Amino acid sequence: MSKYLIIDDEHMAHEIIKDYCDLIPDLVLAKRCYDALEALEYLRKNSVDLIFLDLNMPKLKGFDFLRSLPNSPKVIVTTAYKEFAVEGYELEITDYLLKPFSFERFLRAVNKALQEEQKQTSIVEHEVNPKLGFIFLYSDKKHIQIKLDDILYVEAAGNYSKVILKGNQLLVRSKISDMVEKLNDERFIRVHKSFIVARKNILSIEGNRILVADWHIPIGKFYKSQVDSLLKA
Repeated sequence: MSKYLIIDDEHMAHEIIKDYCDLIPDLVLAKRCYDALEALEYLRKNSVDLIFLDLNMPKLKGFDFLRSLPNSPKVIVTTAYKEFAVEGYELEITDYLLKPFSFERFLRAVNKALQEEQKQTSIVEHEVNPKLGFIFLYSDKKHIQIKLDDILYVEAAGNYSKVILKGNQLLVRSKISDMVEKLNDERFIRVHKSFIVARKNILSIEGNRILVADWHIPIGKFYKSQVDSLLKA
């Protein structure tokens, strides 16, 4: 998970950036700041992986704010002023987005900023030993042993996840991002921001959806290339 901070004095800019970030898996909003002084106060006690920074703000300008940081996280500038781009790159920002910017341009900037942390794979390389073939999940106030082969798919449910099994289902007290880490096994693939599916239980792939048993699972735009790779295997 990568935490991000929005620093902009315009409410509309906050909404656009957050809406775009909501489409990108594993980005978590840490805080909205409406001026740079508020952001400085937050960063004294907290850390983030990425900052979306406006330049023309009251009290403290964007680049003056950057110069005041002892250790800056990755920064994507979001501004209506193109004339400051050179200065921005001298301060080692990751990218410089001119308002209004499209989601595609925004996504390229985020991928560039988080190229090490944000991977377009469905599995994080730890947690489950494939040789064991089972996992313990916490549900209904107890840890339940589940065979990996019995899992059909996992669906996000806010701070919980629904684990759909053959003939049963569990409501697990884990976010979908946590389930991605727990299901560290080649038997599973993340196909959508809200869905992980078991590869062997995919009956068909048609357009932007997958059939697993009696359920149709949507394919997210961000994961389409991963799903397409199954067809080439």
